Amino acid sequence: MKYILHTVKRSFQAIALVAAMGFSLGTAQAAGGDFPLDKAPDRVSSNAALQNGAKLYVNYCAGCHSAVNVRYSSLRDIGLTDQQIKDNLILNGGKVGDVMTVAMTPKEAKAWFGKVPPDLSVEARARGTDWIYTYLRTYYQDDSTPTGWNNLVYPNVGMPHALWQLQGIRTAKFEDRKDPHDESRIQHVFVGFDQVTPGTMKPQEYDDNIADLVSFMSWMAEPVQLQRKRIGVVVLLFLAIFTFMAWRLNKAYWKDIK
Repeated sequence: MKYILHTVKRSFQAIALVAAMGFSLGTAQAAGGDFPLDKAPDRVSSNAALQNGAKLYVNYCAGCHSAVNVRYSSLRDIGLTDQQIKDNLILNGGKVGDVMTVAMTPKEAKAWFGKVPPDLSVEARARGTDWIYTYLRTYYQDDSTPTGWNNLVYPNVGMPHALWQLQGIRTAKFEDRKDPHDESRIQHVFVGFDQVTPGTMKPQEYDDNIADLVSFMSWMAEPVQLQRKRIGVVVLLFLAIFTFMAWRLNKAYWKDIK
């Protein structure tokens, strides 16, 4: 019963956070909604991928972004021991039972970034894994922005490229083309990237690691999703068998009545 109540509580918290972020998400998606999204690999069933994603999250995201709906102790579910969690994933001096918060206060965040960075515990459900996967792979250097970075999915994004050392520095190439639906209009079309400096990871290696990170964020948004899917399959099988039995029973009951 306690487990069910905890799951229901997490669901309501997730709904509340999604609703609270609704306006800003709608603005972001409108800004970058024209860029095609790549399909994010689904690795939620792989503990190895989730553990690597957790490592990337803690080292590159958790400095600014909290995940208040997740406790460090929940990482036991992806195959980590308390000692591994304490030694490798808790970098702020917290305890295994603590929620994944950041040391930065909201006041400091507003002073440094203009607003508080969003909590990432339900971001995968709010944005979608395809959006995050494409977003983290389409940063490019742009000296015209305050941070020196821009993004194809979220143009003029305020967040700098936190993973630039892994991916390297790239610039984007654009061409001006006539709009095929209105020749009087000119479109600024993306045609590719130029690699300025290499990163510590090769392109395919970087994409694989981003897939692990996105899968971990998907797991954080709903740790019980695998159980939910398994229960769903069992329920559907039960309903199918019950429907068949009910149909056969009905046919046997009415067979002698014309």
